[in-house]
Amino acid sequence: MLAARGSFLDRTGSVIASNTITTKLELYKTKIDDKTLNNSILEMLKVLEKNEDEYIDNFPIALNPYAYTFSSETSLKNFKQDYDLDENETAESAFFKLKEKYKIEQEAPEDIRKILIVRYEISENGYSSTKPVTIAKSISNASINELGERGAMFPGISMVAEPTRKYNLGSVASHILGYVGPISESEYKKRKNEGYSANDYIGKDGLEYVLEEYLRGQNGTRQIDMSVNGTTTGEYISEEAIAGCNVVLTIDANLQRITENALKANIEKIRNGGFGSVSEAKGGAAVVMNVKTGEVLALASEPDFEPQEFANGISTSKWNEYNEGNALFNRAVQGAYAPGSIFKMVTAIAGLETGVITTEERINDTGIYPHGHNPRCWIYNDYGYGHGRLNVSDAIKKSCNFFFYEVGYRMGIATLEQYASYFRLGQKTGIELPGEVSGTVAGETNSNKNGEIWYLGDTLNAVIGQSDNNFSPIQIARYISILTNGQKVVNPTLIKSVIRADGTEIPKEEINAFVNEKLGITEDTEEQLNINQENVQAVLEGMRSVTYETGGTAHSVFKNFNIEVGGKTGSTESNTGDINAWFTGFAPYDNPEIAVVVLVENGGHGWYTAEIARDIIGEYFGMNMNGVKEDMTATGYTEEIR
Repeated sequence: MLAARGSFLDRTGSVIASNTITTKLELYKTKIDDKTLNNSILEMLKVLEKNEDEYIDNFPIALNPYAYTFSSETSLKNFKQDYDLDENETAESAFFKLKEKYKIEQEAPEDIRKILIVRYEISENGYSSTKPVTIAKSISNASINELGERGAMFPGISMVAEPTRKYNLGSVASHILGYVGPISESEYKKRKNEGYSANDYIGKDGLEYVLEEYLRGQNGTRQIDMSVNGTTTGEYISEEAIAGCNVVLTIDANLQRITENALKANIEKIRNGGFGSVSEAKGGAAVVMNVKTGEVLALASEPDFEPQEFANGISTSKWNEYNEGNALFNRAVQGAYAPGSIFKMVTAIAGLETGVITTEERINDTGIYPHGHNPRCWIYNDYGYGHGRLNVSDAIKKSCNFFFYEVGYRMGIATLEQYASYFRLGQKTGIELPGEVSGTVAGETNSNKNGEIWYLGDTLNAVIGQSDNNFSPIQIARYISILTNGQKVVNPTLIKSVIRADGTEIPKEEINAFVNEKLGITEDTEEQLNINQENVQAVLEGMRSVTYETGGTAHSVFKNFNIEVGGKTGSTESNTGDINAWFTGFAPYDNPEIAVVVLVENGGHGWYTAEIARDIIGEYFGMNMNGVKEDMTATGYTEEIR
């Protein structure tokens, strides 16, 4: 008797993944001959087909035309060896050899194959009078009634009501939750001593995978009595199942939904030229984080997927669709991208803290920087002149490359590397999801590993968030949180609590230790920041002017917004030539609660993505977004990129 898998709840207690009761069809071994077994199998599958119930079909030979369906030559070779088939055996010849092997008397290939489906499943997984083979995961009431009424015709069958995973919100939070799927051969060999069977479903990705040991629960024992001819005569529970632990997440389901919808709508708007120019936006990510605790309130990746497809047994066509669209890739955690101008606050803090600039000093942007490879400020490329004399706040507001080139020239790359490390960039955050990337910080440390020489031109690219700088959106969210929360290093988390079936809570320290070991996460022992608050305030003032003042690169999106937001746009070229678009911000400005980070692959311009953050912040603070008007006359730009 299967234990109910633990549920996922959001921070408000809303259930976002639970279980539904389905009836599984199983077959036990009985003392009947091959002819009776084969006839019973055929009639049983015909009943399921009549009632449009799906059954397990792993038999690796297709009809019309005859063809092997293995995904690799190795699997095909193993199949032929296991079933005593010649290495050159054709699919058609193998089909009829197996017909003879299992003494199938039927002549129609379709009927033969139906019988072979179950005989193959028995051969692969085994069955006995105490261990059944699963025929179908979920059958309808019509099949239940018909099979029950004709029980004498189907020796050894048993119909069992069991919990099945149900994702209550469709694709919402799919990259957080992950999905469950049939246990693989390698997983079964590794876990069979833990009570898993060859027909079990197991967490495959996301938190379903990471917390499998807590979610699974403990199966009970069901006793079935059968007569000599295989008819069920009695059934009772000898040991009750213990349900798995429930997991309360830090996310807010409604905010998660709004975040996903805003991201999808923005990508579609960019694709359709809704901002005045067309970019073939390919996907994106968004993260909403509590800056004081590191709790993730929403984490989205687009395109997404339907976890229920896996829980019900995903089709080959749907699997191919997800893989071709890269839908299972969690861009918020597994993707590393050059940050562009959203990195400039790191450069500013590094320059201010080391004294190479002050909050009051003004640097004159003449358009073409006179050192290194003589890079140009983005405004020179667009308009033929520089920004003029700017202090650090103005430079952030106008995203002036020239200003930051000069800061980098004065302080050098080693200092920039040091401060990027202080903000934990280029490092895994330790969020409880598989596949997190570290990314890289541009500098001689990374360059020397590849035997390369570091030049001034590399530094000039690095200070504006390019060169070898590559970070994930979740890293950027932590960096903005540290910048705005008084420089407290927070660890992003998706897990609020894990609660046993008896209602007791598992200590968070135990959960953290378990997750760290499973994902190979090491504790953060690096130096904490101690930044002069006057310097921080100058940087944050620059971010405020990005959204609040005329001339700010996101002012057109936030100018009628009634929450004061600090923000920064960024645009940078990827290795494939795409122009990735970033916006990162925090709110409210005077007492920050949340950081919002948005990335759109090939999104064109950073300010295009700012409206995603605006909608998210509006939802978080309960604003009426219908009253917000966009200024579509504003001109976008792309900063000069390497």
